[in-house]
Amino acid sequence: MEELVKRLNALPRSYYDFVKGISSYCRKKESRLEKVMAFLDANTEATPSDVIEFVSMQDDFFENAAPYHETAV
Repeated sequence: MEELVKRLNALPRSYYDFVKGISSYCRKKESRLEKVMAFLDANTEATPSDVIEFVSMQDDFFENAAPYHETAV
């Protein structure tokens, strides 16, 4: 996980919430970490937006999302 955080922080225009969000996503499953690291290996010019797009396209992206509850106003 330390290597992932280091690599995410090294991306151009990286920011705290990006690093925290991606590392939190990867912390849930080893397979997620492996996929993101492989993406970074294959895309050496990736930006935070590229990583976010990649992660958001993963089949398990919404697995840990908070349920949406519509409330009447």
